[in-house]
Amino acid sequence: MVLLALSPILWLVVALSILHMPGHKACLLALLISIVVGMGLYDMTALHAFQAFLEGVALACWPILLVIIAAIFTYNLSLHTKGMDVIKKMLTSVSHDRRVLILLIGWGFGGFLEGMAGFGTAIAIPAGMLAGIGINPIMAASVCLIANSVPTAYGSIGIPLVTLGSVTGNDPTTLATYTCLQLAPLTILCPTLMTIVAGGGKLKALKGMTVMCIAAALGFLIPELVVAHFMGPELAVVAGAIGAMGAIVGCAKLFPVNDPEYAMPSHDDEEPVTAAGGFKAWLPFILIFVFLLATSKLVPALHDPLNLIKTSVLIYDGEGGTPYTFTWVATPGILILLAAFIGGSVQGAGIGEMLSVFKKTVINLRFTIVTIIAVIATAKVMGYAGMTHEIAETAVAATGTAYPCIAAFIGSIGTFITGSATSSCVLFGKLQTDSALAIGATPAAQAWIAAANATGACAGKMVSPQSIAIAVASIGVTGVDGQLLKFAVRYYVPFVIVMGLIVYFGQSVVG
Repeated sequence: MVLLALSPILWLVVALSILHMPGHKACLLALLISIVVGMGLYDMTALHAFQAFLEGVALACWPILLVIIAAIFTYNLSLHTKGMDVIKKMLTSVSHDRRVLILLIGWGFGGFLEGMAGFGTAIAIPAGMLAGIGINPIMAASVCLIANSVPTAYGSIGIPLVTLGSVTGNDPTTLATYTCLQLAPLTILCPTLMTIVAGGGKLKALKGMTVMCIAAALGFLIPELVVAHFMGPELAVVAGAIGAMGAIVGCAKLFPVNDPEYAMPSHDDEEPVTAAGGFKAWLPFILIFVFLLATSKLVPALHDPLNLIKTSVLIYDGEGGTPYTFTWVATPGILILLAAFIGGSVQGAGIGEMLSVFKKTVINLRFTIVTIIAVIATAKVMGYAGMTHEIAETAVAATGTAYPCIAAFIGSIGTFITGSATSSCVLFGKLQTDSALAIGATPAAQAWIAAANATGACAGKMVSPQSIAIAVASIGVTGVDGQLLKFAVRYYVPFVIVMGLIVYFGQSVVG
């Protein structure tokens, strides 16, 4: 019976990893399989299957797809207005040492892009920039795959963790804090690993870079943890990335690195970016940060009244069904769109231009939209039918109280299959909490184990075929997919093992 409960997930593994079927087609068939199994073997009525599907569509569209479309639109608009060119120029003017530029662009700016847009931008853009300024393309892609392992859980304004909270019933702020704590060892280690890779895999590449690596790590981790704990997941990685970029730039100015072995060609003859030009280029992203901060719990005068503008609808009326709430104004997607239109207008784009960019963004994301709706609807059908609960019981029966050791691994499988931390949290979030409940975990430990799904999703992002394909496309080199995958697996395996130990021993601390 458990194999039939697993059938939608097993189908996704086969369809995406072996048959190489397009994601939207594979996920639509997975949805169909879940409905057939739910109605045929789990006594789910046709009406309840339809209601579960509708609830999945509602969750997918508001707020998940709204945030994704808004975030990608903001990025595309910055390309259209040439604001991204100014940002690139500002970043590459900091140092002539490739190790410094790899940390600044791959670690700092890549984390910023993940927090703002997600969905491959944090690999594609930094890797393309690094290759474009003369860094070996394979090296550029490799360091960006490592860098993207940390911020993935907070991508697109924290949508994976917000979604995980919706699926599991846990507070997203708690999940964000726990995820940050679980990822802390990798966050501290990541800049060092990137620097070693930047030096061709040799430890001597750390010469003169130790202070900068520590500053880049702590500059990322501390703001991320503070924001995650006090505000939630939406701005945690954005704050961490800004902190990291500030730390790297500060170290580059205070402790300049001038090793000829890692020197890049100088572009000092280029006209420098003015303060006004830089501010205008960053404005859409600055406004997103300001709007999300102003409407957060830190500003109750705005947060409380705006969160009253909502509608609750009971979509699924079967056992376990609860009203689904649409928050109409105080939702990240709306605020991001507002920031994008204001920023684009200041940068000189007319309303017609911006609407045209928005239309192209939606069209380009059409398959992603179908995929996410299908994945979330599949998870809802599986959850309400009882399929997820049966999978959890089987997993616990096989591992017993050691289940937390494999929680992160399960999360990584979800991202490996779908290429998305959000989809992984939808697919396996309920499984994690059901399994935690089955082993008698306290409510705090249940949230800790649920957070492990997001932590594991970060590891899975490194080896996801989708991430590899994006990296290859961004550097313009064909036929290196296998080489990059082999590289990423060397980091994925120890990462998942360490995360398993952290989750297992950490549950007793938080619980």
